[in-house]
Amino acid sequence: MDFNAIMKQAREMHEKMNKVQNELASKTVTGSAGGGMVTVQATGRGDIVSIVIEDVAIDRAEKEMLQDLISGAVNDALRKARELAKREMAGLTGGVQIPGLTNMF
Repeated sequence: MDFNAIMKQAREMHEKMNKVQNELASKTVTGSAGGGMVTVQATGRGDIVSIVIEDVAIDRAEKEMLQDLISGAVNDALRKARELAKREMAGLTGGVQIPGLTNMF
């Protein structure tokens, strides 16, 4: 195979990967816990954008429960961000699993 053709394909793949990563940064997913008492919004790249806590969940006596709900909502949002990234990258790679490329998180 022609080395120049391989290099051209590598550059094109790199450009497409950068585009997908930029698109992931602009997309958001929402995770929740406690029936929606705590919601967390994250970008497709896994950055937390916001955390919303319903008033009913704020009770000093239930501090430990609230902490668990926040952890659950964050984990739910990040799981959804990983799934979004995996779907977007699968479109880029044609479904081929490429180590380090398809497992961004």
